[in-house]
Amino acid sequence: MMTKEQIRDLIATRIACTELDVRGDDGAHFEATIVSAAFEGKSRVARHQMIYAALGDHMREAIHALSFKTLTPDEATVPRDTTRG
Repeated sequence: MMTKEQIRDLIATRIACTELDVRGDDGAHFEATIVSAAFEGKSRVARHQMIYAALGDHMREAIHALSFKTLTPDEATVPRDTTRG
């Protein structure tokens, strides 16, 4: 079982984030918003691979479900259309 703080720490130690918000209190299901300049020029798949790499084996073992949004700092300042993924 993982905590949102542990997930936040794992991501933050591997990716320089300007914003990192992890939510979830049941120890298995989490949501995160991750804003980083490291995502500049990367596809959504490449960004997600960076997050999976940061979390390593925890994604298979301790985290049951994690949904996340990966944004660049510029993308984070633009209002998002909430009807799209």
